[in-house]
Amino acid sequence: MMTKPTFRKILVANRGEIALRVFKTCAEQGISTVAVYSDADRGGLHVAGADEAVHLGGAAASESYLSIEKIIAAARATGAEAIHPGYGFLSERAVFVDACASAGIVFIGPPAEAMNVMGDKVRARKAMAAAGVPVVPGVNDLESAEDALAAAESIGFPVMLKASAGGGGKGMRIVHRREDLRRAFEGATREATAAFGDGRMLMERAVMRARHVEIQVMADNHGNAVYLNERDCSVQRRHQKVIEEAPSPSPQMSPAIRRAMGEVAVKAAKAVGYSGAGTVEFLFEETEEGPRFYFLEMNTRLQVEHPVTEATCNRDLVLDQIRVAAGEPLGYTQEDVELHGHAIECRLYAEDPVRFLPSPGPVHFARWPVGGNIRVDTAVASGSEVSSFYDPMIAKLTVWGPDRPTAIRRMREALRETVLLGIQTNIAFHLRVLDEADFNAGHFSTRYIDEHPHLLQSPEIDAPTSRAIAAAAAFHAAGSLGAPAGGCGEGETPSGWRQAARWRR
Repeated sequence: MMTKPTFRKILVANRGEIALRVFKTCAEQGISTVAVYSDADRGGLHVAGADEAVHLGGAAASESYLSIEKIIAAARATGAEAIHPGYGFLSERAVFVDACASAGIVFIGPPAEAMNVMGDKVRARKAMAAAGVPVVPGVNDLESAEDALAAAESIGFPVMLKASAGGGGKGMRIVHRREDLRRAFEGATREATAAFGDGRMLMERAVMRARHVEIQVMADNHGNAVYLNERDCSVQRRHQKVIEEAPSPSPQMSPAIRRAMGEVAVKAAKAVGYSGAGTVEFLFEETEEGPRFYFLEMNTRLQVEHPVTEATCNRDLVLDQIRVAAGEPLGYTQEDVELHGHAIECRLYAEDPVRFLPSPGPVHFARWPVGGNIRVDTAVASGSEVSSFYDPMIAKLTVWGPDRPTAIRRMREALRETVLLGIQTNIAFHLRVLDEADFNAGHFSTRYIDEHPHLLQSPEIDAPTSRAIAAAAAFHAAGSLGAPAGGCGEGETPSGWRQAARWRR
């Protein structure tokens, strides 16, 4: 803990649950907070959750949350000494880091140069290979479909096309046959250009049955860096994470492999002069000879799934970010990092649970689960509006247990206690996964959803969930937006949120 506030005031250049998450730590440390908001978020919970709020502009992100000029102006007008970017939006834009420095404002994140290297997949692959970090065999800087065809011949099918400047699954294609490569290359290039303004592509050998395992790292500006164990993010849809857990349930994950991956992740961070919170992502391949892991990329920000690390390591990662940005040493060593129990996070989306299409609209009634081993990160309550302008994720539901079976059981209970009326959600999908045999056995890869198509059938809501929804609907129909016992009312955040990094064992 800090003996005195490192900053007097911090602006959060983001919205929704991540803004509230940062505000929570700031409030505990006596740091004043500034929210920013768009036209679409005037009534957002994150606006009410800060000490001050500044209107940025239109609902479109380009007119608000992506406007560097407006955010810097808001920080200056309110006297904020530092800016926390959250995740998404400007969080991995080196130009924003430079703009903060030019304005005399501290950016709570890594240096611009580290961000430039790790934010470009080609530069990152080259830097990691030079540092001795294992990378997936591949070819960088593909300029044409002919280059891609030649590269594929040397690597061998199947291959993975990736946008050099990309993320979130955009500009990414798996190609199994030579005759499909040209069309895939042209489609991926178009998608990357539209999403990132950069159509450069690279190719890697497609590891078809690998897990997505990532290592959380934290580094300061005094040469100290640690890894805070791993997260398994293999349950994905269209290359985007849906369920994350810590530690990995892979039968080939051992303390020795965890240490080896962690040491490689720290080596990767130090190779680019990294500081703050970052995540080094790996392909984790389970073979008869034992596991193999390859560097994928580094996310130079706080991850969406950071709660599972906080739950199993008993650390406040936002507090660590703030302290490091203020120039303080990390204050703990690798020997101080422990692993406690098991945590699982389910990302709840306002979406069609079969086709994964966004389902924005008003939330007529919201009831979130509560409990000492439950954490709800959300900015949605009864009466909230899920906007069509932003990502449809509405909450992150995280549970902790002394072991994985207990965590799974608690997650089932928490999901069944969650009620959201007025929008479609993927809650039924999560319940299907939690009841599925391979998931419970820990036997899955990034192809898990593709290999279990029954998970995407039209959802049949189980009896406990049906009763919960019926009770909530009756409550709502009676003219009351107050939550049933144990829930939260209009405008409230759940008590699980207030417990956020204070897990009761």
